[in-house]
Amino acid sequence: MEKRIYPQAIESVVMPEPFGKQSFNDAKKAVAALQTLYDRNTKFLRDSFAALAAGGDESKRYRAFYPQIGVTTTSFSQVDSRQAYGHMPTPGNFATTITQPQLFENYLIEQLRLIMRNHGVTVTVSESTTPIPLHFAFLEGTYVDGAAAERIKRPIRDLFDVPDLDGTDDQIANGTFEVAFGEPRPLAPFTAQRIDYSLHRMTHYTATSPHHFQNFVLFTNYQFYIDEFVARARELMASGDSGYIEFVEPGNVVTGNGATVSEGTPPQRLPQMPAYHLKKRGHGGITMVNIGVGPSNAKTITDHIAVLRPHAWVMLGHCAGLRNTQALGDYVLAHAYVREDHVLDDDLPVWVPIPPLAEIQVALQEAVAEVTGLSGYDLKRIMRTGTVATIDNRNWELRDQRGPVQRLSQSRAIALDMESATIAANGFRFRVPYGTLLCVSDKPLHGELKLPGMATEFYKRQVAQHLTIGIKAMEKLAEMPMERLHSRKLRSFSETAFQ
Repeated sequence: MEKRIYPQAIESVVMPEPFGKQSFNDAKKAVAALQTLYDRNTKFLRDSFAALAAGGDESKRYRAFYPQIGVTTTSFSQVDSRQAYGHMPTPGNFATTITQPQLFENYLIEQLRLIMRNHGVTVTVSESTTPIPLHFAFLEGTYVDGAAAERIKRPIRDLFDVPDLDGTDDQIANGTFEVAFGEPRPLAPFTAQRIDYSLHRMTHYTATSPHHFQNFVLFTNYQFYIDEFVARARELMASGDSGYIEFVEPGNVVTGNGATVSEGTPPQRLPQMPAYHLKKRGHGGITMVNIGVGPSNAKTITDHIAVLRPHAWVMLGHCAGLRNTQALGDYVLAHAYVREDHVLDDDLPVWVPIPPLAEIQVALQEAVAEVTGLSGYDLKRIMRTGTVATIDNRNWELRDQRGPVQRLSQSRAIALDMESATIAANGFRFRVPYGTLLCVSDKPLHGELKLPGMATEFYKRQVAQHLTIGIKAMEKLAEMPMERLHSRKLRSFSETAFQ
């Protein structure tokens, strides 16, 4: 019988030098301190791993903590009632852990600036009590040699902290988080470890770095839209004077103005939900993601992109028209949703209404009018505003028609798809302004389907126009002050100060 060798017990925990709490009344300086602390602590973990792989001391545990931002308010400050974020609802202590301050620099500076302005308080930077998992300390794109890891005889979990799913959840965003007695209330909707988890998943699903994502996101369920977006983006890069500075494709392939490819390698095969980024400075450009078909994909990718705190996301895709008066190619601007996707039932009950957001609706309607040349009453010829039903059964037509058709009629639905309500509901849940503009591609209830040959011509003509509308709408939203775009409709009774 093989003799089993037990490793010696862990003798002590090795950590970086303690970081003294620092107070700031300047948002930029506070974020710089966060960056310094984050860089130091993640480097400590990387260096410790490298030393162990080279034969270092395995009788010690290595640990470093996430940075933390804290704010204390002592009065019910009177703030502009039009503001949806940037203020605390009640006096008290508030805090949040922080990861990747460089990626979130502009966001953090703006959130802290508003809090300082609205409450007249300083913010503190300190170390939290939440350890940084080793997996999240490596720099993006780092390759860990399997042979090096194998030289460490003890399980990694004995030596380093690893991702802890018990503390990686959406309780804050869902409104179910309960603050323990004596603990600070949350300052932001996501904790550092929840953000790190999503940043890693985002890279996996889209084959692009989170650093490339823009603040205005288009989702689609058809590759035709991506092909058109890529062609349009390459034309803009070739022109060199569009206002966009780079175009990024899967594999982090970067094309700059003048159509010069500067970096990146196309992947051998596309990922599950490839992303494409038409970039402006300050992340003010447009990201487009092909989410494929189904509510599961729609939930998965929006769960992760939400941690980047985008300013808006909009669904552009095809749908089944449910009214006899609709024609193939007509547009549907969703102002309500029937949710039969079921993927969010545990996080956002189906009795929660998903309201339309005026700023998004107006931008989409204006874009349709400008691109089609129609306005006023004439616009109703090719666009209908109404309820979109989202279902999780792609072959719903094959079921007994009395059930689904009756429900669709009672709900006043005018279109059916598999993603829109999921994207809107997750926008509502995560306080990301959302909207939906669909194009009728068939009318199954009326036996009107595209014949062979018709489909190719339909997609060629309609996708180009639909995408133009989507891009124009996003550009309109980008010109809007963000405090107007982030609607108070998305805020609950007791909200985090961070948007």
